[in-house]
Amino acid sequence: MKKKKVLVFTGNRAEYGLQYSIIDAIKKHRMLDYKLIVSGAHLEKKFGNTVNQIKRDGFKITSLIKLNSFNINNKVYTPIIISDAIKKIALTLKRIKPDIVLVNADRFETFAATIASSQMHIPTYHVEGGDITYGGTLDDNVRHAISKLSNIHFVTNEYSQKNLIKMGEEKWRIFNTGLASNDLININKLAKISELENFFKINFDKKIILFAYHPVYLNKVQFNKDYKVVFRVIEKLLFMKKYNFIATYPNNDFGSEKIIKELVYLSKKYKKNFKLFKSLGNYYFHSLLSMGKKKRLILMGNSSSGIKESVAFKCPTLNIGSRQDGRLKPNNIIDVNHSFDKILYNIDKLFNDKKFFKKCKLTKNPYFKKNTGKKIANIISKIKINKKLIIKKQNFFN
Repeated sequence: MKKKKVLVFTGNRAEYGLQYSIIDAIKKHRMLDYKLIVSGAHLEKKFGNTVNQIKRDGFKITSLIKLNSFNINNKVYTPIIISDAIKKIALTLKRIKPDIVLVNADRFETFAATIASSQMHIPTYHVEGGDITYGGTLDDNVRHAISKLSNIHFVTNEYSQKNLIKMGEEKWRIFNTGLASNDLININKLAKISELENFFKINFDKKIILFAYHPVYLNKVQFNKDYKVVFRVIEKLLFMKKYNFIATYPNNDFGSEKIIKELVYLSKKYKKNFKLFKSLGNYYFHSLLSMGKKKRLILMGNSSSGIKESVAFKCPTLNIGSRQDGRLKPNNIIDVNHSFDKILYNIDKLFNDKKFFKKCKLTKNPYFKKNTGKKIANIISKIKINKKLIIKKQNFFN
């Protein structure tokens, strides 16, 4: 039997981290032939040239698609990038001729890939559809649009599965396979404290705050107020010499330049206590999260990793602002608004409240399913590519 040619698209470091075990499972499956398009922020020096991590992981890249670079602080940036990406991805699909295109989550680059593949009548399979994040970004709009253009859905939890059914998607198209990054976490290859101290050049005897914060730019005036409050908190803690910080760059979203500017400023002013990285990769990021169980570290910011990945390590997490509103949130998370005093109070609580720490240890992971990557690869190998798959019915009255 002929192998199915599965083309995986990735345009962002965080997205790739969630796709790793899926790509690996497709690569190893005897009935699947994987192809890989790498694009977007992966090819941007400013965001760490994370294409190099993909190469180090041993994945053969079929095509590199460099997108036009524009000022991220200009609202015209995103639609221009999307239009550029659609054209370039469509031409690449024409050349590669995949049987299936696999996309992940809610990035605007992914939206472009989905428009290209669906308009070329190539069956498109979407990972992480059905999530809700009505917190002030355009993620929901993009994610749901991708879902409506896709033919098969691999969701991470039961709540998202129900959401897709409510959106009119046929039940047979939806598979609750869990969050793929849990596959890597369960392998349990994590760095020891001595290795982390050597890599980050930081003392783990002092409490660590892992910081990951992205722009929420629906309201410019409010965004400017909010992110400044967060950085005032950080600078106060650094001035007090109470905590060490490890921070990562935000995604290449509208407004990220302002956050990057603050991060760079702190990394220069507090060289010993504030360590800044463009990208950490799964190994170091997960290794840091594992320190949460030992009361050595908390995760702070507004990244989806604080909702979906920190729970696997029972890591106490402070989720700031509205960006992740609507997500299915485990009990290791405390939500707080952009209040200087409340952020400070809850940082102390996450480190020192024994009752909350016990709650973290007992929390269940709603995103966990065993062998997610392998399950997705097996399902892909068995689904028949025919008219029924490609022509969708909308069950709006279910």
